[in-house]
Amino acid sequence: MAILVDDAIWPWRGYLFCHMISDTSLEELHAFARWVGIPDRAFGGDHYDISTDIRSVAVAEGAIEVDSRTIVLALRTAGLRIRRISR
Repeated sequence: MAILVDDAIWPWRGYLFCHMISDTSLEELHAFARWVGIPDRAFGGDHYDISTDIRSVAVAEGAIEVDSRTIVLALRTAGLRIRRISR
């Protein structure tokens, strides 16, 4: 039961973004997102897209820093992975 974040490498509107997921449930993910102030619009079906500023807050609140492969593996293992074509 953990919240995971990968490296912020995705540029958008002058910021770098990363992915934040739960390795257990969407309920855990949504609760953590509310806790750190992430808006609902940042949810992408199986993850949140968050900026480096929010990533720092998430890590300070207990999110674990991992690489992007670990993100995908954790989503698949938990049965939460949504293929891009299904979004």
